[in-house]
Amino acid sequence: MSKGRILYVDQEIIPFSEETATARFNRQLPAFMQEIGREVRVFMPRFNDINERKNQLHEVIRLSGMNLTINNCDHQLIIKVGSIPTARMQVYFIDNEEYFSRRGGALDEGMMVDDNDERMLFFGRGTLEAVRKLSWQPHLIHFTGWFCSMIPFYLRRINKENTFFNGTKTVITLTGDRFDGKVREELEKKMKADGATAKDLRIFTDLDYVNLMKAAITYANGVVIASPDVDPELVKYAQEHKRTIINYNPDFGNEGGQKLLFAQINKMYDSLIGKNVE
Repeated sequence: MSKGRILYVDQEIIPFSEETATARFNRQLPAFMQEIGREVRVFMPRFNDINERKNQLHEVIRLSGMNLTINNCDHQLIIKVGSIPTARMQVYFIDNEEYFSRRGGALDEGMMVDDNDERMLFFGRGTLEAVRKLSWQPHLIHFTGWFCSMIPFYLRRINKENTFFNGTKTVITLTGDRFDGKVREELEKKMKADGATAKDLRIFTDLDYVNLMKAAITYANGVVIASPDVDPELVKYAQEHKRTIINYNPDFGNEGGQKLLFAQINKMYDSLIGKNVE
């Protein structure tokens, strides 16, 4: 019996991103799960501040080339891959010339970038399409970072009639990655074109950081509080919606505490997908 296939979708991961507590978490968690016998895949956006030559990224031709329609325009999905040799782990990158060629990452000096609504839609859909083309069906998707927040929406709504993702659970990690500003109001129209229901659109309104993450929690099965500066309103929201929750522990910041956190996350996975899955 397998211990389960876990898909990690992350906004930042070292060594491809600047070193932060969240980027370290996103590097170490999948490596831990791989070491204990779970099968993992890792995806992230190919932001322009990622040095392709330094990180030896190359395009995966067999996965690239399809077009995704966002806001009535076709955008080419490009898949690249890089390796973390010390972890014996590959990271797949979602790329597109229009959305990810600009300088920098998800934010511009801490502020929301105008077309981040379309970039998030493209990244969410592109990740699921790439996984489907890999013919690798995850039992659970664990995502970290507000840029990944459309993943559970697409999984539950757009793919609800697609048996490939049937039964796939989702877990969200909450950190202190707050941004200033709001996502453009036009997101509602673009989601509607992708099949969003009236109920969905009521959730995805007035999208500042807190409301965007509330929407993601609404569609998730589990929530990991991985930072001491997570907005209390989000913790309360997850509790009120009776999500499976791992609460923050100050010891998570040291080596022993990190192992404790990863063990708790592993236990959460088992509670959501079962200990023995095929």
